[in-house]
Amino acid sequence: MELLFLGLAGGAIASYFIFQKFALSSKKNLTQKQSVVLLDKIKKVSKLITVEGEFAEIYHHENSQEKFLGLFTSKKKAIILINAKVLIGFDFRKIKMNADTKNKTILLSEFPLPEIFSIEPSIRFYDIQNGLLNKFSSDDLTKVNAEAKDHISQKVPESNLMQTANREALEAIMLMNSLVETIGWKLDYSSLELPNEKITLID
Repeated sequence: MELLFLGLAGGAIASYFIFQKFALSSKKNLTQKQSVVLLDKIKKVSKLITVEGEFAEIYHHENSQEKFLGLFTSKKKAIILINAKVLIGFDFRKIKMNADTKNKTILLSEFPLPEIFSIEPSIRFYDIQNGLLNKFSSDDLTKVNAEAKDHISQKVPESNLMQTANREALEAIMLMNSLVETIGWKLDYSSLELPNEKITLID
């Protein structure tokens, strides 16, 4: 009878530890799965546009072509009015972060620099002067459009859009924090250095 009792007690104790181990393992797997899903969710936000700017610029376009073995030069030129919309933001795919599953914390170690996501120019030609053997064609529109984008991209650092985007970095981090809190985790960005006043252009 005593052996039977000891056997039942031993079985109960063994079952308890097996259950506890299984429960802890399941909880650990769930926590790890949560962290993976959360990191993927943050990265799927992808490009977050925080600043939109508009530019109005007057651009002087000039093109010269040599004809007849360089004996004759034909020049065409025009004054071009560029109205452009510039979108600036952050690429969340470049964020560096790690998950601390034990403390249910996302450690944010690096935040990306603001980038120009797009430049959408609208072009109008004024004071068009064609050369005798060098006239504006439909192909020139493509070339001038590229020149206009390059011209505007060089104007962006001179504007306040870069500083504005950097100030919006904290707002972007708060968005991440909201995503993290939805599953009961917390975001640790205490070691983060916010972007300095640099800007890059996405090709």
